[in-house]
Amino acid sequence: MKRAFSVDRAAGMHIGVVGAGSWGTALANLLAQKGYRIDLWVYEPEVRDSIEKERENPVFLPGIRLSENLFPTCDLKTVLLGKDLVLVVVPSHVMRTTAMRMAGCIAPDTIVVSASKGIENDTLMTMTQVLAETLGLPGDRLAVLSGPSFAREVANHVPTLVTVASRSIHTATIVQHVFATPSFRVYTNTDVIGVELGGSVKNVIAIAAGIIDGMALGLDTRAALITRGLAEIRRLGLKMGANPHTFAGLAGVGDLILTCTGELSRNHTVGKKLGQGMQLTEILSEMKMVAEGIKTSRSVVALARKMDVEMPISTEVYNILYENASPKDALFRLMTRDLKPEYDEA
Repeated sequence: MKRAFSVDRAAGMHIGVVGAGSWGTALANLLAQKGYRIDLWVYEPEVRDSIEKERENPVFLPGIRLSENLFPTCDLKTVLLGKDLVLVVVPSHVMRTTAMRMAGCIAPDTIVVSASKGIENDTLMTMTQVLAETLGLPGDRLAVLSGPSFAREVANHVPTLVTVASRSIHTATIVQHVFATPSFRVYTNTDVIGVELGGSVKNVIAIAAGIIDGMALGLDTRAALITRGLAEIRRLGLKMGANPHTFAGLAGVGDLILTCTGELSRNHTVGKKLGQGMQLTEILSEMKMVAEGIKTSRSVVALARKMDVEMPISTEVYNILYENASPKDALFRLMTRDLKPEYDEA
């Protein structure tokens, strides 16, 4: 028999969080500080030990004191069984393998929320699509949390606004009430595909913005890049059935601006180093955390081809990352494309 969920029950929910990177840890701690007992699945035993004994995640979120309501474990079943809500925060390229391990441990009435941003390379699926396929959950039990939010700022209670989207407004409203705090304001949305595309493609555009900054080309260039990047995201989204209003909101332009300009953005950092002349292999060797835009650029270009959508900025980012194109040549190609009206959706 399915349990009856209500907004009033949000306060008493049993919650598990899958993934203890910087974002997963920050969100788990936010919920734990709100008073929930949070079981947190941690991949690395040494990170689990640090959270358990020192109340800190020194690898992914150093310097942040973690709540005593946070219970880390490397046993995935412990995090999943008997939960009313499960938050999944793993890199997009391991979402499917993680979800396969989760299958069989998720009750059919559990709400599953994705806070991961990316598009799967082989299938071109978004993260909720991967979860739906792998876990066999209906769309009204799935949600996605997205918006302009850096893990460290959320952990430090900087006022942050995000959106949660679900096919079911009832589910979205429950998740909204679970996550909302005086420093973390949550809006609802029913445009799941738009929210996921906005949160995924913006990472590719952020690499481009970082390249512009690394080449020291100035604020004019970066502003134009962000604006035309948003046009690409919107164009793809509309072709895939998204609500155009989504791209003017938190999961669209809001997240795009943050990721393209914020010093805490890993994708912007990767781009900046590329613009300064570093090679991708060298950049990756220095990084502990994933810059989702690197892998997502493959998916975005493939998806653009499949949907017959022109995405020149995303294509040039792919060319720089995987075809050894120079940023200078990529910029020249973008600037010398055929002239056209601004609003012809191309």
